[in-house]
Formats: sequence, structure tokens, C-alpha cells
Amino acid sequence: MITLPVDGPPNGAASMWQPLRDVRGLTGTLVGHFVDTVATCRTLPGDAISGDVTAVTRLCLEIVGGRLDGRDETERLNRLSVAAAGWAREGVPIDAILHAFHEGFRLGFDAVFAEGVQGDRAAMVAAFRRAVELSDLLCTTVTRAYVSEHREIAGEHHSAVHTLTSALLAGQPTVTMARECGIAVADAYSVLALSIRRNREQADPRMNAAVAARRTLRRVQAALAHHGGEQVLSLLSVDGGTLLVPVELLDGPGLDDLIAALSHAARVEVTAALVPANTEDIPAAAERAHELLDMVERLDCAPGLYRFGDLALEYQLTRPGPGRARLGELLAPLDKHPELYETLRVHIANNMNRRRTARLLHIHTNTVDYRLRRIAQLTGLDPTQGSGLWQLRSAMIARSFHTGPTLEARLA
Repeated sequence: MITLPVDGPPNGAASMWQPLRDVRGLTGTLVGHFVDTVATCRTLPGDAISGDVTAVTRLCLEIVGGRLDGRDETERLNRLSVAAAGWAREGVPIDAILHAFHEGFRLGFDAVFAEGVQGDRAAMVAAFRRAVELSDLLCTTVTRAYVSEHREIAGEHHSAVHTLTSALLAGQPTVTMARECGIAVADAYSVLALSIRRNREQADPRMNAAVAARRTLRRVQAALAHHGGEQVLSLLSVDGGTLLVPVELLDGPGLDDLIAALSHAARVEVTAALVPANTEDIPAAAERAHELLDMVERLDCAPGLYRFGDLALEYQLTRPGPGRARLGELLAPLDKHPELYETLRVHIANNMNRRRTARLLHIHTNTVDYRLRRIAQLTGLDPTQGSGLWQLRSAMIARSFHTGPTLEARLA
């Protein structure tokens, strides 16, 4: 890292900076140039140009002059930071701001290094270094203050959106909160319960699992902002959460594409369950969506988007009651044969594909056939026949809900 001197200019170079001493005249020249060339300035009203723009331009020239004279310009730099924070809060683009600064330095260079300036090579090099140092000082001061304020604004907006989403999920009034965060509440939403699988980085003992999980979550949030903007409301953690997508924003295929995009961005498998609802019915819809997602995960379904219509039978089979308990008992003969139960579970999840089941279990297809015959002998239900398979699958659905890990346990 190179440290440039900040004291007065070297002997022989002082005369170069004389054009910058005319603060009043140069201020007028620069402001006029900004109005003509910088797009943002051309849209400002006259009082802003004659007030704010002129004041900041004069302030920057005073800082440059003070630094050239070796003075401490902390107070003026703080005033410049306050101005930059104000630009961030007003939504002035940072690229336009930096462009204006660079244009100002270009005109300043033109004045300083105008034809007829005399000086030896060492003085010229020192002067150029000083110009770069001054440019760096002003631009970093402005950028630092702008970014800091922008982050605070984003945090405030995120908190407001978070509060609005929480209120919708709780069935609370949202008119005031919606107005505060500038997001209109839709009449109806697609309510999605979302599950984000662990990635390889989280499983790697050499990696910080918490950091890797947050990195995955940030990728999901960035993709969500890209595809849905501010209209998609979300409450997400590293494991998943809830999305509220206005029905007019995305149709059926669009929701499938959204989940695929989130999975691609996260670089992990993402699974979601969808329940449409009017705004006032969001709390009940969210609860049902998470029940469906819980069931999808218990049944080891493939990642993707699931709708209630896809899972209506499974959902009904998992409702509490004597029927569910009786169905679960059909698999009791397999309790002492875990390899048979696992074979049946994988085989059903793979849509009864023998080769795929054998590959996943690392066994031969003949072994799969043998185990299916044993299941038929022990339970009295043949998984190779339609009626037997239907009952066994129903029993597995009912039992998985009764004996599988709860959603709370997985999120703990």
C-alpha cells in the first residue's frame, strides 16, 4: 500500500495549483458543466442547483485547497459525508455522483495542467500524485457515507417488509404498515411453504456450517428479489420459510419456474408446497402449506413445487383418527426387518423402478425382487400388485406422519 504525502506541495509545483485557488470562479464553471453534462443535474430544479449543488461543489474545492495548504479538513469532510448520506436517502444514483466528481477533477486537471505551466519532471509527478490522492479522498468519503446510509435505508425497508409479512401471516391489519413500506397488499396470494436443503459446504467439517448456510440464504433472497421484486413477501431462515406471491404476479408455470430459479441460485435442492388464498385467509393457508411440506419431506418426495391437489390423498391419510392408526399397523410385521422397510420406502419413492431402487440401495435387482416377495409374505400385501401396493403406500404415508421426525425437530 502506497502512502501519499498530505502536506504542502513540493517546491516548484505550488504555482500549478493556482487555478484551484479561485474557488468562486471555478465553482460557477463546474456547476455549469454539471448541469450541461450530468444527467441527474439536468433534472434538478433551479433552486437545488443554485443551492445544494453549488454548496457541495464549493465545499469540495475548499477541501482541496485546505489539503494543498496542509490543513486538517476533517470538519469539511464530515459535512461532505452528511451531504452524501442525503443523496443516498433521496435516491440519487451513486454512479451519477461519482461521474460528477470525476468530471470536476477532469476540469480541474485541465486548469492545473493548462498550456504554459512550467515545472520539472519531479514536480509534475508529485503534482499528479497529489491530484490522485485528492480524488481518492473525496470519492472514498462520498462512497463510504453513501453506502452506509443506503444500507441503513435497506435495513429499515427490510424491517418494514418483515413486519408487513408477519402481520399478514398472523391475520392482523396491514393498511398502515403497507403504506409505510410502500407495498400494496394484493387481494389474493399464492402461499408457499419453502424448504432449503443443506448444501455440501454445510456438511464439510472444514467449513463453518453457519456461514455456508447464510451464504445459501443470501443467494435465495437475491434470486427472489430478481424474479419477484418487492411484491413477493417472505419470511425466510437458512432452512426455509414462507413466501407470499401475489396471484396476479405469477401464474401456475411461473411459480414452478420461480422454485426452479431459487434452487439454481441456492445451488441446493429447494422444495415448496403451495396453497392459494385470499388475503384474509393467509394464516390458515400458511399452516396448511407447511403441513403439506412436512408431509412431502417425510415421504422423501423429489424436490420441486407441490400443490394441494397433488397431495390431497396423502394429506387425508395423515389426518389423526382410528383410520390412520389402523393403516400404520399394516407395516408392523416389518418392524424387525428394517432393510425390508427401507427397500419398500425407496421403491415407492422411485415409482416402483427396480433398477433405480437397486442403484440407490447398492444392491442387485434380484435382491430387490426377493425383498419385495418377503414383504408380501410378512404383510400379506403384495407390492407388485396394484391393490397391495396401494395399501402399503397408504400405510407408509400414515406411519411416516406418526413416527417420522416432526418439523419442529428438523428446524431445531
